[in-house]
Amino acid sequence: MTDPALEAAVAKLTADGAAPSVIASFVDRFNRLASGETGYVHEADLEPLTDPPLLADQQLDAAATQALAQTAVVRLNGGLGTSMGLAGPKCLIPVRDGLTFLDIVVRQILALRAEHDVRLPLLLMNSYNTSAASLEALAAYPQLAVGDLPLEFVQSREPKLLADSLEPAAWPANPDLEWCPPGHGDFYPSLFASGLIGKLLDEGFRYLFVANIDNLGAIPDPRLAGWFAASGAPYAAEVTERTDMDRKGGHLAHRISDGRLVLRDTAQVSPDEMDDFIDIIKHPWTHTNNLWLDLQQVMSVLEANEGTLSLPLIINKKTVDPADATSPAVIQLEGAIGAAVEVFDGARAVGVPRSRFLPVKATADLLILRSDIYEFTDDARLVGPMISPVVRLDADYYKLIDDFEARFPAGPPSLREATSLRVTGDFTFGKDVVVRGDAVLATQAPQQIPDGTIIG
Repeated sequence: MTDPALEAAVAKLTADGAAPSVIASFVDRFNRLASGETGYVHEADLEPLTDPPLLADQQLDAAATQALAQTAVVRLNGGLGTSMGLAGPKCLIPVRDGLTFLDIVVRQILALRAEHDVRLPLLLMNSYNTSAASLEALAAYPQLAVGDLPLEFVQSREPKLLADSLEPAAWPANPDLEWCPPGHGDFYPSLFASGLIGKLLDEGFRYLFVANIDNLGAIPDPRLAGWFAASGAPYAAEVTERTDMDRKGGHLAHRISDGRLVLRDTAQVSPDEMDDFIDIIKHPWTHTNNLWLDLQQVMSVLEANEGTLSLPLIINKKTVDPADATSPAVIQLEGAIGAAVEVFDGARAVGVPRSRFLPVKATADLLILRSDIYEFTDDARLVGPMISPVVRLDADYYKLIDDFEARFPAGPPSLREATSLRVTGDFTFGKDVVVRGDAVLATQAPQQIPDGTIIG
């Protein structure tokens, strides 16, 4: 290691107490950046994924239940709700009946334990920003813990790098802004550093189901556990059919050179290939970030690679203070957890229904989940149609959660008969509003939609 910028970054990580696996992961990403790697995955190198095995063809039998009994669950919970104007964990946003994402995920786990008589541990991968508040919320569920297993492990952080020199950024006005999370690809070195893989294996857990905390459809289905166990694969990713809502989401494809599955995210697409990337006919399956891991095989790979995986590079360009466009330009080196699909020999994909992919990336997604499209069942499941309406809300008035809540004071409109809803301008919705078909609202001045209005 002779690069002064890399040496400075490693010294900063070491002083911060970073684990060896975390440092090794950062060094790998830095060296690939310095070598000129762009992180792009080119269309000419790919063959679309078209015919994965399907969850619909799997059986619920004794073998499936036995596989679920050997499964633990990790929910990725490192994100703050900053894109929605929150300063706290996104998982604490209320979704239904006053229950948050975290409440609902916990209740889903407890219901599955009772239904199938399994232990099914739940662990959160928290960040340094979400740990305290999330653990405080989990105190309401003293029955959640399984034996001596913890309820969380904390992902690492890394220095932001100055774009012009790759030196670690310094920002004395707020030193916390000198650091960033390295994407959820940090799951692997941080899980290794936590020692949890060995603890889980010692407790009899062979498999791990991983999903985002904001995807309330990502329930550890025993049929999937059974399929994964029978496959013998080290790793499997759930994919679902793409819709117009997924054009900019990641998808899996086969790399032509070696036939391996690879994940391609938006940040890995060169501008001149974006049309191919968003073509939902050419690439019909979207990546859900619901993953299944064989802990024994994952542990073997990590032990052979300094506790980390060399994941495809994601280069995230920002300013050191995201709220100050005049602050120095920085680079954040990231990796995606799902990109590990190309690391493991024999990795698989499995097609699942849309009901397993209910991500909330914006307030429009939250509106859909709160609406009458979904029934909220006693076992904390959201049950609804295969395809939900496409909702677009004007970012000027609905992007931030407080503004969004203020414009739906009586709750969401009925969307059960809607195909799409596009709102441009400032509308405040009254009680018992019904949206039908393809509805469009536009205004230049603030408007109140009266109680009982039918739109469309």
